[in-house]
Amino acid sequence: MSIWLSQGFNAISLGSILVLIAIGLTFSFGLMNVINMAHGELIMIGAYVAYLVQRELGTGAGLDFYLFVALPVAFVVAAGMGAVVERLLIRRLYGRPLDTLLATWGLSLVLQQAARSIFGAPNVQVIAPPWLRSGLEITDDLILPYSRLFILGLATLCIAGVALYLTRTSAGRRIRAVMQNREIAAALGVGTANVDTLTFALGSGFAGIAGCALALLGPIGPSLGTYYIVDSFMVVVLGGVGALAGAVMAAFSIGTLNTFFEWGSSASLAKVFVFICIIAFLQWRPSGLVARRAR
Repeated sequence: MSIWLSQGFNAISLGSILVLIAIGLTFSFGLMNVINMAHGELIMIGAYVAYLVQRELGTGAGLDFYLFVALPVAFVVAAGMGAVVERLLIRRLYGRPLDTLLATWGLSLVLQQAARSIFGAPNVQVIAPPWLRSGLEITDDLILPYSRLFILGLATLCIAGVALYLTRTSAGRRIRAVMQNREIAAALGVGTANVDTLTFALGSGFAGIAGCALALLGPIGPSLGTYYIVDSFMVVVLGGVGALAGAVMAAFSIGTLNTFFEWGSSASLAKVFVFICIIAFLQWRPSGLVARRAR
């Protein structure tokens, strides 16, 4: 029983990480149909922000609360980077998906090299606060790490925040309107260009938060984002383009499949099996888990 509970918690933990990584990409891809290959580097930026804040504040009593400073700072820095990228690069390439893919891929290489020049090629370690270093002991064989529980709670807060933003604010309703029908929204006076910038910035900000969370789990380096970019796009495609509920369902489904496939094989084979399952599902339901309603 402890083994099954441990595997179940690992699945939920991996799903929460995938939610944090893909939640921003869900809306930027669903709203603008932009394949942003630099999304992983925005995650890397958030991780390095956590490293810098920890290095400045992580001595003495500052080590206990630096994470609560790093999270909003990472969101703001990554969101600002996303707004600049959308204004200067992506806005000029709308309607040209291949050019956008190549341009953002080139940007990802530039950002990786910039990180190597600033921080060096070797990975660096972010020291977790003392209150995240132990775990919740359920049984003698089952201990739930506090760092994983913290990430699960963080993912829950982000999901709730996005849901409230989309349904309870005028800016969120404008995003939904443009996502459903850009031409009619523009005819009704919605500034679609500003909505694009805001949405891309928000998605980038959540990538920064995901980077902070990943920094708690292990070393970070310039190539951190490349390990998660494929998984994030799998979540978006499986969940349904632009669907928050679909992204959450897809993240936890992929996390569950990956954990239990890995239990009986290796990590590489588990990813292959998950990819095959997703392809088979999309053959049956191409629109994903949650299809966008249309008349």
